[in-house]
Amino acid sequence: MSANTTTPKATVEVTAQDLQGPGVVFCPNPKMPLWSNHPRVYIDLSHAGEGTCPYCGTLYKLKAGEVLPSGH
Repeated sequence: MSANTTTPKATVEVTAQDLQGPGVVFCPNPKMPLWSNHPRVYIDLSHAGEGTCPYCGTLYKLKAGEVLPSGH
């Protein structure tokens, strides 16, 4: 019995307005239910346009067509 371990538990598409810093989002996000909270972690989307939470496996992905604001 083999399980697909590369499939994220959930995928959250984010816009440039959702970013908490230059290319960064945090998890758990405000829309997650209280029972599923874990320590807050910041996930960098600036390199690949996506990142996965190490606690819950949620994939955060920059929405198609969104552009990251430049830091400089």
